[in-house]
Amino acid sequence: MEEEEEAIGYLDKVLEDEDDSEPGTPTSPGSPFSASEKGERDAGKGLEMRKLVLSGFLASEEIYINQLEALLLPMKPLKATATTSQPVLTLQQIETIFYKIQDIYEIHKEFYDSLCPKVQQWDSNITMGHLFQKLASQLGVYKAFVDNYKIALETAEKCSQSNYQFQKISEELKVKGPKDSKESHTSVTMEALLYKPIDRVTRSTLVLHDLLKHTPADHPDYPLLQDALRISQNFLSSINEDIDPRRTAVTTPKGETRQLIKDGFLVELSEGSRKLRHVFLFTDVLLCAKLKKTAVGGKGHGVGTGDWEGWEDAEDAQHPRLGRRKHQQYDCKWYVPLADLVFPSPEESEHCPQVHVIPDHELEDMKMKISAIKSEVQKEKANKGQSRAIERLKKKMFENEFWLLLNSPAIPFRIHNRNGKSYLFLLSSDYERSEWREAIQKLQKKDLQAFVLSSVELQVLTGSCFKLRTVHNIPVTSNKDDDESPGLYGFLHVIVHSAKGFKQSASKCSARPCSEGLGRELGPARDPVSPRGSQQLDGDVLRGRSAVSPPPDLYCTLEVDSFGYFVSKAKTRVFRDTTEPQWNEVRGGWRMRGRKGSCPPSSPGFGDVLGAGAEPPSVCSQEFEIELEGSQSLRILCYEKCYDKTKLNKDNNEIVDKIMGKGQIQLDPQAVQTKNWHMDVIEMNGIKVEFSMKFTSRDMSLKRTPSKKQTGVFGVKISVVTKRERSKVPYIVRQCIEEVEKRGIEEVGIYRISGVATDIQALKAVFDANNKDILVMLSDMDINAIAGTLKLYFRELPEPLLTDRLYPAFMEGIALSDPAAKENCMMHLLRSLPDPNLITFLFLLEHLKRVAEKEPINKMSLHNLATVFGPTLLRPSEGESKGHLTLASDIWSHDVMAQVQVLLYYLQHPPISFTELKRNTLYFSTDV
Repeated sequence: MEEEEEAIGYLDKVLEDEDDSEPGTPTSPGSPFSASEKGERDAGKGLEMRKLVLSGFLASEEIYINQLEALLLPMKPLKATATTSQPVLTLQQIETIFYKIQDIYEIHKEFYDSLCPKVQQWDSNITMGHLFQKLASQLGVYKAFVDNYKIALETAEKCSQSNYQFQKISEELKVKGPKDSKESHTSVTMEALLYKPIDRVTRSTLVLHDLLKHTPADHPDYPLLQDALRISQNFLSSINEDIDPRRTAVTTPKGETRQLIKDGFLVELSEGSRKLRHVFLFTDVLLCAKLKKTAVGGKGHGVGTGDWEGWEDAEDAQHPRLGRRKHQQYDCKWYVPLADLVFPSPEESEHCPQVHVIPDHELEDMKMKISAIKSEVQKEKANKGQSRAIERLKKKMFENEFWLLLNSPAIPFRIHNRNGKSYLFLLSSDYERSEWREAIQKLQKKDLQAFVLSSVELQVLTGSCFKLRTVHNIPVTSNKDDDESPGLYGFLHVIVHSAKGFKQSASKCSARPCSEGLGRELGPARDPVSPRGSQQLDGDVLRGRSAVSPPPDLYCTLEVDSFGYFVSKAKTRVFRDTTEPQWNEVRGGWRMRGRKGSCPPSSPGFGDVLGAGAEPPSVCSQEFEIELEGSQSLRILCYEKCYDKTKLNKDNNEIVDKIMGKGQIQLDPQAVQTKNWHMDVIEMNGIKVEFSMKFTSRDMSLKRTPSKKQTGVFGVKISVVTKRERSKVPYIVRQCIEEVEKRGIEEVGIYRISGVATDIQALKAVFDANNKDILVMLSDMDINAIAGTLKLYFRELPEPLLTDRLYPAFMEGIALSDPAAKENCMMHLLRSLPDPNLITFLFLLEHLKRVAEKEPINKMSLHNLATVFGPTLLRPSEGESKGHLTLASDIWSHDVMAQVQVLLYYLQHPPISFTELKRNTLYFSTDV
């Protein structure tokens, strides 16, 4: 603030004048004054300096008290509303944000009121050391404030996002100007004011140092000031590491304060190659950097977070704990002043280069390799293996994780410098892209000026990045300490119930076509939110709309972290014409693929296109089953559906729908690892999303539990079912495959994208009951739910389709090196299967081959299908698998890789005939 800077400037000038003694003054060597006269003169000057130092400090203390008053001003009305039916904040939130501010204000008000008359009525006999000593003795209040500081900031930020009224209050707090100031008030953000107490301790310590310097050693104040300085310095040393490093400032060319707002690792597409960069967002500039290579320590020493120009350089890409270095520096690749930074429009994005997406099966292969290495590391540690061997494994794991981090992101984030070049980052999470965009746009609201940094200025700014950075390690799991939580492995079941707080939309995005008729919504190939592995409910119907802007069409997506980065895993239905979507109810009946009806018995979750209208016939929730791979957080993003045709025809990964709100919660293992559903609420930008979740561990989800009712099909031996049905292939397998081939064989991600869990459970119930409405339901059901039902059937067989007895032999056969021996063994194993198992397996095999023939459209290769079905068809039942799973992450161990390879072998094999297989006697036929 200007007044504060003036006060500090006045104080600095006083101190500078002291050092600028001119020749010929009484203190110069040739002075005619005597030593005693010189001493008296120096003492007088020292006392005068004390007054000047105190006057400057008193002026800044007045400003500080005004800042604390401004911070306290909204606290009382906020507390008053906290007990009403419409609170802005809860009492706990108020207590957290304003913690100890009142105490600090009272301490400094008392100090100011005591010091002010002494300075105004100054004489040489005045003492004030006791006031500073008392002030220093009360620093315990500041310690409490500092300990709470980060939580206070986070709480204030979350409350601003979730409550518009509080956001307005916190963005413009009015600070009263000093008595003699021309300006009566200035506007300051709450975030800036919350940092003032931390800054004040530092300045008070500097003033104590200056006062002591100008106080004679025999003055009564001297020992008191000494004691106060000692206490203050000790306090500063104790809190230095607790202070948020982002608050450390550098100076702009104009002498203004430049602070680091946000930093993190992003993948940049540069000259056709993916490069990992460390991106720094300052108050007026976005800077993209990479860590310099250094030769310190010679070959074999890592460079901390690695050289991101080329991950293949293993020496420079190993994880930080393999060799830290001092004096690391960043290289600036480019920078863009925020005044010149713009985000390209969707139309401008059309001219940008297409993003090459790595095939899913390559990413899954790498995940398997990483998990297998993790298992090896754990086994080495358990067996107290050599540290050198463990470090080698860790190094290999880091290289693989780095490759995955570099090649997984596919969501474009484009930056353009209005004076020249454009830059393209690739992110794996739309949540992350939104955070960067919002942080930049918030800063751009200020009066920013364009500038060009000189080479020296750029060097200074880049040099400060290493000290200021808040993200130190590449976000890969191998960077975790051994005692850090490994995250959750298993399945998170989530039901999104409802959302409140949306406002009527007036955006162009919501302008739907007036006469589209009935038809399907854009499928995953064009769906703006269908990243890899995402669950979604298809079949949204575009209906006629009036020209008047209606309420928004809303949906939510769910993201979880996996292998160090976030991925989108699920998407709710699009809820039409309402600002309060209720995903756990269906209005006017259930609808799938454009049909109307009523919620069938035992079939929750069939609602699709939800319009305003009749009372719901029944409650129908939409449950998602999300696979967790070391996950620690769940994110929910709320979108408004975009129907602007100019924005729809983008590449598959361009998300054009508007984010209305986003929020995140930590997955607490103790809270979620219960058999019961856990209800929770995420607040975001005034929107509240209600959801429930429960967690199933991998060992529980992998159990093949025989059904107690032998009258159904799930959990019942395949031989029992075929005998009862008098069929060669179970009816459920034939019907699901027939429906998938009829209308799902070209569906992007078929069998990989999960259907809604409640829809799958509904189909399971109908098949188990042999309900006469099965065919009607199948024809109306979301195709991903049908594909999911088929997978669930094989997963819940009491023993795998390829049997427990033959499992060890399949594992040995696929490991054979000689092609002829492998052929004989693998064919012999098929002949050894019971007939119902073999016929069903061959039936499924030919179906999966037909699905893979459509790979250019559905993106499902033979390898993808083997990854999905291999463990389902081969994983041993509980009794056989004991000892196989020693760790949560062992699901992607060598066994799983081998299971995938077994199925892939048969998928890549020429057509196999049941008759020919049984007739052929050339195959090797020893006992298995």
